[in-house]
Amino acid sequence: MTKQDKINNFDPNSVGDVNAGMFGLPFSLSESEIVLIPVPWEVTVSYGGGTGDGPEQIFDASFQVDLYDPMVKDAWKLGIAMDDINEDLREKSITYRPVAEIIIDRQSNGEPVAEIDEIKDVNKVCAEMNAWVKNRALHFLKQDKTVGLVGGDHSTPLGMMQALSEHVGEFAVLQIDAHADLRVAYEGFEFSHASIMYNALKIDQVKKLVQVGIRDYCQAEVDIINNSNGRVKTFFDRDIKQQQYQGKSWDAICKEIVAELPQNIYLSFDIDGLDPKLCPGTGTPVAGGFETDQVLYLLEQVVAAGKTFVAFDLNEVGGEDEWNANVASRLLYRIANLVAYSQGKGK
Repeated sequence: MTKQDKINNFDPNSVGDVNAGMFGLPFSLSESEIVLIPVPWEVTVSYGGGTGDGPEQIFDASFQVDLYDPMVKDAWKLGIAMDDINEDLREKSITYRPVAEIIIDRQSNGEPVAEIDEIKDVNKVCAEMNAWVKNRALHFLKQDKTVGLVGGDHSTPLGMMQALSEHVGEFAVLQIDAHADLRVAYEGFEFSHASIMYNALKIDQVKKLVQVGIRDYCQAEVDIINNSNGRVKTFFDRDIKQQQYQGKSWDAICKEIVAELPQNIYLSFDIDGLDPKLCPGTGTPVAGGFETDQVLYLLEQVVAAGKTFVAFDLNEVGGEDEWNANVASRLLYRIANLVAYSQGKGK
C-alpha cells in the first residue's frame, strides 16, 4: 500500500489506533516527512530521575492527541514516525546512572572532582551517546527529513547540533528552558545536561544562542552571557514577567526575540521551561515559566517571520504521572508540524 493509499484510507477523526505508529498514524519512517529520534538517556541528571523513560512515555501518550492543527492544514498527512528506541543506549543509561549518582554523592561529601577516577568512564559513555545521535541525525537529514530528537535529559541533543553543523552550516539555537545550561563540566561531567549550551557554543557553526525563560542560573553563567559579545542573548523569565506587569504584551516581547534570530534556527526545548504545574515530573522543576500556548505563539511568530527551523528537540520529560507525557505529546505534535512547515512542507 502506498502512502497515498494510506492517506485515502485513514480517518483523522477516529480513535487513535494503538497498534499504529506515533500519534496513531499509519506511516512508516520512510513514508514520514517528520522523523523523531528517541534517546532514552539520563546518566548525568543531578536531581530527579525518570527522563530516560520520556520517549516511550511520550509515544504511548501520543495516541490521545487529536490531529487537527490550526496552523498547518491536514498536517497529519506529512507523516510523523518515531525511530526504534536504541536498547543499547537504554542499557548503558541504566548501567551508568548509578555510577554517576555515586560520583555526585562523593562530591556532596567534600571529595574533589579531580580525585574521582570514575568520572572518566561516565564521560566516555556520554561521548559514545553523542556520536550515535550525530550519526543517526545525519542519516535522516540526508534523506531530507524534518528531524526531531526526543529525550532523555538535555545532554542528548549535542550530537544533533554537531550533525547540523555539517549538514546545514551556520545556525542559531533557540533555547526554551528554566536553566541557562552554561555550566562548565557540571559535577565533573563533560557532557552534563547542565552543560549542553556551553558545549553547543564550542561548535563554530552555532553563531548565536537565544535563551528564553531562564530563571535558575549561577554567577559563572551570567559571566559567560555578559562576556559573549552578543553571541548569547538571554531573555530571563524575571525580566519577561516584569515587562508584562508593566503592560508590555507577549506579542511585543516575541517580536524582540524573533529579531535576535538569524534565518536558520535549531529549537532546543527543555520542558522545564514551562510552568512546573504542566511538567511536575521533569528532572529539575523551577517555579515560574510559561504556559504551553505562550511557547507555541513564540514559535508561530518565528515561522510567520519567514525563518526556518532546521531541526528541534524536546527533552527532560519524566515522572510516573502520565500528565507529563500528555502535555509533552501535544506540544510535540504542534512543534513538529511548525518545524516542517517552516521548511516548506505542508504548504
